[in-house]
Amino acid sequence: MENFFSTLKTELVYRNSWRTREDAANALFAYIDGWYNTQRIQKKLGWRSPDEYEANCHDRVPAGSR
Repeated sequence: MENFFSTLKTELVYRNSWRTREDAANALFAYIDGWYNTQRIQKKLGWRSPDEYEANCHDRVPAGSR
């Protein structure tokens, strides 16, 4: 969890400033939901993004079992 907050601060917080808390909250949501969780490569997924990992899993499932 500490690694996540370090990355969040480095990639979002320290590089931006917002006029309101609502603007900051919207930026935080967009970062987490739109990029961090779906596109960031992860060691535990074989250095692939969650999107790439999921696509690969669907490719390996036999067509008749879907």
